Amino acid sequence: MEELIEELCLIISDNSIPKNVKAKVNSALSALKEEDVETCLRANKALQELDDLSEDPNVPSYLRPQIWNIVSQLETL
Repeated sequence: MEELIEELCLIISDNSIPKNVKAKVNSALSALKEEDVETCLRANKALQELDDLSEDPNVPSYLRPQIWNIVSQLETL
C-alpha cells in the first residue's frame, strides 16, 4: 500500500499534469490514507477515482500506463 501511495504522490507532484487529473489522484490518495477504514474499502474508493481517470481525455498518454499499473495493484488487495 505504501508503494502505491508513493506513486500517487509522484503523480501529484508532476507539474505537467492537469489540475482536474491531480484532483482525482488526490482523492484516490486520500482514500488510501484513511487508516480508520478497512483496506478493501480504501482500495475500492481509490479504484473508483482511478478508473474514471483511465477514460479521461485530459490524462497525458505517458501517465495512462502508470494509472493502469496502480489500478491492477489495487485490484489484488
